[in-house]
Amino acid sequence: MKTTALNAVHQALGAKMVPFAGFEMPVSYAGVNEEHLCVREKLGVFDVSHMGEFLIEGPKALDLIQWVSTNDASKLEVGKAQYSCLPKDEGGIVDDLIIYRVKEETYLLVVNASNIDKDWAHIERHNEKFGAEMRNLSDEYSLLAIQGPKAVEAMQPLSSIDLTEIPFYNFKVADFAGIDHVIISATGYTGSGGFEIYCKNSEVEQVWNKVMEAGEAFGIQPIGLAARDTLRLEMGYCLYGNDIDETTSPIEAGLGWITKFTKDFVNSEALKNEKENKPSRRLVAFELKDKGIPRQGYELLTEEGTVIGKVTSGTQSPCLGKGIGLGYVERAHAAKGGTIQVQIRKKQVPAEVVGLPFYKA
Repeated sequence: MKTTALNAVHQALGAKMVPFAGFEMPVSYAGVNEEHLCVREKLGVFDVSHMGEFLIEGPKALDLIQWVSTNDASKLEVGKAQYSCLPKDEGGIVDDLIIYRVKEETYLLVVNASNIDKDWAHIERHNEKFGAEMRNLSDEYSLLAIQGPKAVEAMQPLSSIDLTEIPFYNFKVADFAGIDHVIISATGYTGSGGFEIYCKNSEVEQVWNKVMEAGEAFGIQPIGLAARDTLRLEMGYCLYGNDIDETTSPIEAGLGWITKFTKDFVNSEALKNEKENKPSRRLVAFELKDKGIPRQGYELLTEEGTVIGKVTSGTQSPCLGKGIGLGYVERAHAAKGGTIQVQIRKKQVPAEVVGLPFYKA
């Protein structure tokens, strides 16, 4: 099993470590609810160095990225980032990712840890007709997510640049925590603001220690993967392997906003037809009306007991104090305000189909 460069730090902090995407990762430190609320109210730091990083360079870099991703990367200026996905040749999603334009002809693709090898092989195969330069930096770089409403104020002393001047989904290559060149990106998967910091493995322990020191007066805590999951679910953000995978399309997953038919891309014709004809099922968000916790794989039903879908992600929301979830249902049952049933053990628990996000700051 792989480890991140901060594995010894997590062990020393008493983190509960679990296998995740081929890595030994911290799932919790103080407990999921405490960590979750710390990020919502103050700030927390996550080690997400298991994520993969690909550098795509050269005059054909944009052509390759435009072909393998659904969003329109031609809109990216240097210093901007974009959420996108890699469509599968014959339907489904290879992965979701963030694309950074680092220089005029240099792009950084950040992909999910469990999909690094698969994504690389997929992009490399399509690159045969483009010839862009590709480098897999996944084993060389670390990634920290510093998230929460106090993140900007707490981290400002660690950089000479004005962190308030980095808008959402923008980034700077600048000094941070005594390291000259790191990527400071106003991205993250929590919905509570903050930054993601990309640096070399040899630098990350110094960055972690200085982040913890700078955040101490603001109540910073280390945050594990369990709270990362509850935070992203309160925002309704898709998780690869749960809400999207090789059997789901971006259209039915509600990712039409990152699927741009102003260009040709892998499987674009089929996805365009699906959008025009409407998919047979949709990913919906729901809140339980009674007590209960929806879990992945639980059946979704009509009031009469007919199965219409399954839960893909579910939890007890620490902020809302109720069960929330995402799941695919037949299109006829996907309207907001409608009632569906969640089969929790031997009981059908009513739930309302709602808009996203669940949590609003």
